[in-house]
Amino acid sequence: MTIIQFPKDMKWGTATASYQIEGAAKEGGRGISIWDTFSKTPGKVVNGDNGDVACDSYHRYEEDVEMMKDLGIDVYRFSVAWPRIFPDGTGKVNQEGLDYYHRLVDKLLANGIEPMCTLYHWDLPQALQDKGGWNNRETIDAFVEYATLMFNEFSGKINKWLTLNEPWCISFLSNYIGVHAPGNQDLQLATQISHHLLVAHGKSVQKFRELNIDGEIGFAPNTTWLEPFSNRQEDIDACNREIGWYIEWFMDPVFKGTYPSFMVDWFKKKGVELVIEDGDMEIISQPVDFLGINYYTGHIARYKENEGLLDWELVEMNYDRTDIGWPIFPDGLYNVLTRIKESYGDVPIYITENGSCYNDEPENGRVHDTGRISYLEQHLTALSRAIASGVNIKGYITWSLMDNFEWAEGYTMRFGIVHVNYRTLERTKKDSFYWYKQTIANNWFES
Repeated sequence: MTIIQFPKDMKWGTATASYQIEGAAKEGGRGISIWDTFSKTPGKVVNGDNGDVACDSYHRYEEDVEMMKDLGIDVYRFSVAWPRIFPDGTGKVNQEGLDYYHRLVDKLLANGIEPMCTLYHWDLPQALQDKGGWNNRETIDAFVEYATLMFNEFSGKINKWLTLNEPWCISFLSNYIGVHAPGNQDLQLATQISHHLLVAHGKSVQKFRELNIDGEIGFAPNTTWLEPFSNRQEDIDACNREIGWYIEWFMDPVFKGTYPSFMVDWFKKKGVELVIEDGDMEIISQPVDFLGINYYTGHIARYKENEGLLDWELVEMNYDRTDIGWPIFPDGLYNVLTRIKESYGDVPIYITENGSCYNDEPENGRVHDTGRISYLEQHLTALSRAIASGVNIKGYITWSLMDNFEWAEGYTMRFGIVHVNYRTLERTKKDSFYWYKQTIANNWFES
């Protein structure tokens, strides 16, 4: 057996997102979000599921914080529902929404848990989408207005901020592939939105600095890894395009002030060109204090002409897969992290999401999710490799605290270390909860 030890100052946490857990969709002055609209559009979400009730954490947040206290985490990453704060996206502030997040944050602090706040985890106010959404630069200004209010309102309470969660999903998954809200399928639109998102991020970081807010700010891109099937250059290039679509496309502008030329050239081949206004790149490249990294899966791939957007295909290697169908590829986490260090230097990194889908149900009051425990062991071992290789890892935050509304998959896919009965809303701590609790308490595990 091998002991996997972590640094003494390692921060441990777990994460959720507002639309996935809160429910209370029509309570407390909350406005309508694009996910309210999308989930109620026939055919968009499995079983026609929606987040109207979800885990009802809006009413049960005290119970949920008690679970976190039992887990022993240092950090809880949650997101704020923008339409709870500005029901119309801008203009009049909804005090009831602010009061809810004050209650949540106060409860966390009272239990010794540091809040890490994500400002945007996909629930754009529908009123802004009706005016063009993220394709309209007025949404950038609305986001900065929202961020400014939150910075001022929670200054001294929240010291870790993330502007955006998974900008690749917000732009390309939602507006090119079209499986998430608002469901567009337009590559030019999606690519332009990706730029507007980064401008909104940069302007919010600027505002954070101007206000002299005590704390740290960053953002949380999602990442993936494709290992080339061979050492042929065409295989290497194909894999680099897919990795670059997630990593360099969103990180180069922030850390280097420019888009990666190999991706710009590829998009041009597809008839796509960004509209970049004067000063945009300077705004985007505001220094951040830390980087959040979300990682779930990777695979082996090779070049195939005209296959998808980026000319590659997966090569089936019979890897174990989680119940959502994603291959288990922990080496990809190590490779992502070392690539980021090589490209951008010694940036402090939190793993802001890493977890797995296993749909185990309770048996005699227990949930034996051995698959999830194995997944966590493998990925934390990869994380330990990255730390040993000099990557500046500050913390690990697993996805997710509890089973929840899994976007287009509705309630059919479970990522939580706590099981939720969606009829009764009863929470049941899974075996992975107890494994993770012990790992946190020890700061090591035996592999």
